[in-house]
Formats: sequence, structure tokens, C-alpha cells
Amino acid sequence: MGAAPIGPKVTMDAADLDHLRHAITISEAARATGNDPFGAILVDATGQVVAKAENTIRTDRDVTAHAETNLVRIASAQWSPEELVSHTLYSSCEPCAMCSGAIFWAGIGKVAFALSVEGLMEFFDKRPDAPLHQLGSRRLLTSQDGITVVGPALEDEAARAHVGFWTQ
Repeated sequence: MGAAPIGPKVTMDAADLDHLRHAITISEAARATGNDPFGAILVDATGQVVAKAENTIRTDRDVTAHAETNLVRIASAQWSPEELVSHTLYSSCEPCAMCSGAIFWAGIGKVAFALSVEGLMEFFDKRPDAPLHQLGSRRLLTSQDGITVVGPALEDEAARAHVGFWTQ
């Protein structure tokens, strides 16, 4: 797996990779409960995990219940945008257009993701009507918006939760 870079290359440190692995673990738990395999965590400026969420679109019967959107709902109920600017959202997969919008409006200052949209697309056929919009956070969230987006990283690890899932 490997997506072409879109913006400037930003490296992740060991703590970032540990947080991404935590999000990947949540994606595996989501799959185990019958949901789509996506997970996200929110980390404050001190490096502490302050919230986590998994995708619940199937169990909640809510097409907007992506892991990142669920996490934004939790976060925005507890912290203001002025507080969230110092937080990082770690996601098992690159946030989609809907989730990117929620992240923007919540005021979260940084997004780090494991599996790229391009990597996720490898699990779908190449039909024009494939059930996935290919516009991800790297194209939607910018430093001009005050948001740093880094990724992909650990794509092979993140991809494992998707193997066999989309062909069921």
C-alpha cells in the first residue's frame, strides 16, 4: 500500500504510531461487533487519550455514525473549538469528506491516519459506482484552516481489519 503524497511530508514519532495502533485496535473491535472496521481516538496536548469511538453505522442504523464523526460528537460536547485546537484525532483510516467537515467545525488541530483512501479503495472493485467517495482529509483539511493532516502510516497494519470484510 502506498498513496502518493499530497502535501508536505510530515513524519510521525513513536507516540503517534502507538496512537494509530490504538485506533486500529478499535477498528478491529468495530468489525467484531458487526460494524465497518474503522476506529478513532482523541489525544490532548499532553499525549493522553481523552476519547475514543468506533464506527457504528450498522448497529446504530445511522449512515453518519463513522468513527471520526462519533468521536467529534463526544469531543464537541466536552470541549470548545479553542480547546480542541491542541488535540489530535488519530484514525485507522483517512477521514472521508463528511468526517473532515465535522473535524473542521469542531476545531480539532491535527489529524493523523493509518490507511489512506487509496489503500482502502484497493478493497473495492474499480467500478465508477463503488460505495466509497475518494475525497479524503488530505485534500479537504489544510494548514490554512489551522489543521495539520499527517498520514498515511502503518497502512499494512490498518488494512488487515478490512481483509474479507467488503466482500461479505
